[in-house]
Amino acid sequence: MDLNDLLRIAGIGLVIGLLHVFFEQTGKKEFSFFLFFIAYIYITAEMLHFLKIFFTEIAEFFQWLSMSV
Repeated sequence: MDLNDLLRIAGIGLVIGLLHVFFEQTGKKEFSFFLFFIAYIYITAEMLHFLKIFFTEIAEFFQWLSMSV
């Protein structure tokens, strides 16, 4: 995971937050709901990707650890 990944997710979160507030203020609550739902699915997919990277790194560490003993 790089800093660019975190900044990309933070930027998307800010844009989604601003659009959510905009749609709520203009009375388009259905757009606001779908925007939130799509953003939730996107962030969930990103987090699953990061968890996959994390567990791969952990598995590689334990393999390295068992080889050095």
